Amino acid sequence: MGVLEGYMKLFSVLVLSGAALLHATTASAVTSATTEQQAAHVLNRLGFGPRPGDIDRVAAMGVRRYIDQQLEPAALALPAPLQARLDAIATVNRPAGVVLAEHVAANKQAKDESEASKAQRRAVNETITRDTLDARVLRALDSPRQLEEVMVDFWFNHFNVFIGKGNDRALVASYERDAIRPHAMGSFRDLLGATAKHPAMLYYLDNAVSSAPDQKPNGKQVGLNENYARELMELHTLGVDAGYSQQDVTALARMLTGWTFDQRRLIETNETFRFDARRHDKGAKRWLGRDIAADGQNEGEQALDVLAMHPATAHHISYQLAQYFVQDAPPPELVERMARSWQDSGGDIRTVLRTLFYSAEFMSPHAMGAKFKTPYHFVLSAARAAATPVVNVQPLLSAMSQLGMPLYGCQTPNGYANTQQAWLNPDALSRRIAFATALAGGRLGQSTVPPVPLDAALLDATLGSTMSQRTRDIVAQTAAPLRASMLLGSPDFMQY
Repeated sequence: MGVLEGYMKLFSVLVLSGAALLHATTASAVTSATTEQQAAHVLNRLGFGPRPGDIDRVAAMGVRRYIDQQLEPAALALPAPLQARLDAIATVNRPAGVVLAEHVAANKQAKDESEASKAQRRAVNETITRDTLDARVLRALDSPRQLEEVMVDFWFNHFNVFIGKGNDRALVASYERDAIRPHAMGSFRDLLGATAKHPAMLYYLDNAVSSAPDQKPNGKQVGLNENYARELMELHTLGVDAGYSQQDVTALARMLTGWTFDQRRLIETNETFRFDARRHDKGAKRWLGRDIAADGQNEGEQALDVLAMHPATAHHISYQLAQYFVQDAPPPELVERMARSWQDSGGDIRTVLRTLFYSAEFMSPHAMGAKFKTPYHFVLSAARAAATPVVNVQPLLSAMSQLGMPLYGCQTPNGYANTQQAWLNPDALSRRIAFATALAGGRLGQSTVPPVPLDAALLDATLGSTMSQRTRDIVAQTAAPLRASMLLGSPDFMQY
């Protein structure tokens, strides 16, 4: 029997019992958390898990100080090696128009396209995609601004666009850099406006081609497209149960007609947004009980103002944040306090996060280990815990795809789920175990050094109190070559 087969056989004792067992290690009658447990908790929730020495470091500096530090990422300098690697990634450092021009030129179809042209198109598309993905993963792995990276993940899913839709392949890097990242812990209204006006979103949800029914921009009958208006209310702000009607969706779509971008001007001058008055529906509108006077682009701006500060938006996004950071069914009292912070602060994301992170519910032992890692979090946390140099990001990206969560690969506007129900199933557990075995054995291929198995004792020390005594006992009874993979594939590690 091979190492992997033996590992699978032994570990089936844990994984085949399913969700009940996954909670067994954290459902013990714990009434208070130690400093070490609190440190491990914030490292896993405000970031993508500990690296060697992190738990002791955060415990020594104080959990509250660590949280405060993470809430002010601009004060944390990026390590020079990381900054150098990011500076060398062309796509994420160029204007959106420049990347789009390269993409459009390479993807022009010709009747008698040569093999050389096809190869060039593939090369350009692959380079743009690889650069975009590499930059995200490298930041998530090595940036000391871990909360910033977690919030970028949260907001990108919240305002999802799909990298596989046409020109969005060339626009995603700019979308994350220019629309998401600068506002990840700032004003929600600014974040909402930045996503609404970015060509990646305008293209993905088709608002770029929406126009009043009686208008023919460029001589073409286009008509009203309600895709963005619907998702703007249902996903981005109010939530599906906020009581608005289909008439409200249509009215908002009419208010947003003319919000577009011109591909030629984007390529030539990097103009990422423009209001096209020819497309705009100038008729009277009634939306959310309000009479909307004809006012061009300002109609859409007023709509974003209302949506950003609507009580339903405050509650909807507070719930999503609490679900992401605390547990799948977050405490209603916590959600209500966060929603009040939203209203009192004018939608300041950092203020709402402070209310969340300083809450008794967030630091409760019942919240520790209550979340099941998404494939993205699982792969990143394993790579951070392993602490091996990541020279080649591709094996980590491939693992995310094999686990069902390709980066930027969610085709639907609602983004990837972050609940246990979405990701816990026998096939997924088997794939996670296979990944853990390859990483622990030094065979994943993310490093160019000869394969070196992980040191199980060092890994165990890195993970600290996140590993239960039960798991440690099982690991200790196992052959030494299997111990590191058992730790990374354990139910304890899959929870956080």
